[in-house]
Amino acid sequence: MTTLKKIHVVVGYDFSGTAEEALARALDVACRAPQHTLHILAALDPRQGLAVSPTVAVDYEYAEQIQRLAGERITAALAGRASMHEVQFFVYARIGSASEEILRLAEEVGADMIFVGSHSRTGIRRVLLGSVSEHVVREAKCPVMVVKPKDYAEVELEQIVESPEPHHRYARPHRYSYVDQRVITRPANWPL
Repeated sequence: MTTLKKIHVVVGYDFSGTAEEALARALDVACRAPQHTLHILAALDPRQGLAVSPTVAVDYEYAEQIQRLAGERITAALAGRASMHEVQFFVYARIGSASEEILRLAEEVGADMIFVGSHSRTGIRRVLLGSVSEHVVREAKCPVMVVKPKDYAEVELEQIVESPEPHHRYARPHRYSYVDQRVITRPANWPL
């Protein structure tokens, strides 16, 4: 019996909508693959903490409060999910710059992947506030998944219809599936 190599995934979490999306994606991965261990980090602004619980005193007691709150949110997010195995996760609350703390934690745990939300700021707000996701992408030493809420409309894919015309601008896609350690070629009429 072979043991699976542990894969450490760092998730930047600040209770915002995009952080919730990043957490949801990371939980999807962890629920499907038993070798993934999540390291969820709430980086606290030293001047005001997080918007979910603003404070004037960002200290270790405040960090523990945020850590408990994050743990409760993650537990609630896991409550409705089906998982065939135990999902392991750690919750961290650290005082400092979000991008620096995410990168520091990634180095400490030997991260294989980082999930971080993107607030999609542009213009002067981006210049003034900076971009955590951009800094993490630039400096990380592993793949980074920048997560944004989906804004594409749902699309019903069409059935492929064979054309008698022999000349096309492109080659048809080849269809495959992977089951039980075998790659199976799918029939030409399998929908995209």
